[in-house]
Amino acid sequence: MSTVSRSLPGPGTVGRRGFLRAGGGVAAAAALAPLLTACSGSDRSGTVRIVGVADQQKPIEELLALYRRGRPDDDFSTSFAPTDQVQTVVRTQLAGGNAPDVHVLFPGSGSAMSMVELAKAGLLADLGGQAWTRDIPANFDAAYRREGKTYLYSAGSSVIGAVYNKKTFAEAGVRPPRTWSQLLDVCARLKARGIVPIALGAGTPWVTQLITYALVPDAVYAKDPRFDDEMAAGRANFRGSGWADAMRKYQELQRRGFFNANPNGTTFEQQTSLVATGKAAMAVQVSAVLTNYRQAAQSPDDLGMFPFPGGDDAERQWIPAGIVVGLGVSARARNAARAKAFVEFLGRQENINRWATAVSAIPFTRDASTRIDPVLAGFLPIIDGGRAVPFMDQRWPNAEVQPAHFAAVQDLLAGTTDVDGALGRMDEAYGKRS
Repeated sequence: MSTVSRSLPGPGTVGRRGFLRAGGGVAAAAALAPLLTACSGSDRSGTVRIVGVADQQKPIEELLALYRRGRPDDDFSTSFAPTDQVQTVVRTQLAGGNAPDVHVLFPGSGSAMSMVELAKAGLLADLGGQAWTRDIPANFDAAYRREGKTYLYSAGSSVIGAVYNKKTFAEAGVRPPRTWSQLLDVCARLKARGIVPIALGAGTPWVTQLITYALVPDAVYAKDPRFDDEMAAGRANFRGSGWADAMRKYQELQRRGFFNANPNGTTFEQQTSLVATGKAAMAVQVSAVLTNYRQAAQSPDDLGMFPFPGGDDAERQWIPAGIVVGLGVSARARNAARAKAFVEFLGRQENINRWATAVSAIPFTRDASTRIDPVLAGFLPIIDGGRAVPFMDQRWPNAEVQPAHFAAVQDLLAGTTDVDGALGRMDEAYGKRS
């Protein structure tokens, strides 16, 4: 899933395509084009070139400054641009053999700049000999590795759950629900008080996917953790699987009137405002947008976040936790040794912590020095219990499925398709192999 540039929306990139594109749009792209173009020339100076998306600028520049304290004679150049521009320019440079030494890399598969697609093309250097790679949780292998080799550096994951207004919950006399049945009861009580239970800004396409992603782990992966492998082998489909159960629950929330009026005409920004001002009680969102919600609220302490329940066994809940956008080293890097040395530095625990903090993520490995946003505490036992799965699109074989999902949800909300038709369109898109 993509975001603010999964995606992910707002403050920091969470996934791949699909979330908001950060960095200033067309004007920013035009302004930064010369920087990226400059990277295409032959570099014989020994300068290690790093190209990232705009959302990576803060952690990369801060950590590079720390790194250079111990290597003052090493030369580095950095440039950053919106996701769409970087994906186009860097992908072309990689194919031409004149790419930057270190560059943005998206987890899993599903985009031209994803780990799987570039690894298949032989364009990435293996980082598997670095110590930090041994701590990657097995359930996130598909995001970082292909055929036993590690190609992606990423500090950790963002989670999808319900961002909620604590004051609104307290005034209504309700608490964060832990099961689907409790969720329906809480929503009914909020609605009875004239409060929108769940704000939904489906007019911003990437927002459409979040409720599905929140429900699918319980509906699909809790029963079949190997569902993605079954899909890849052609032995499973979206239609007729637990995806149908998740989509029907999505519809049930709408049928019961638990969303704001006209979700397809409501934007992400309006969704944020509804929750921040207490007009709506909650919104299903990715943790990377917590900063946006806090900036819109009267007080940051007014907001919390809890795992959005999709089933009725609170002790066995599964959640989506998508690895955030990271970095790779070009297989043809002119300064390969120094490029890998910088990535190895990023893999130190204290630097994993720094990067994760900068993008509102949960580090993939933690120690006593790790400090995580307190509102995410409820997600940690689920992640540590091995009941978290990557955002669904991180295992999809092409860039066609995600937009098909967006459109299918918008049509479901508009009443112009049904669950079977929506998932059939996604199956058709899935079959278009990259």
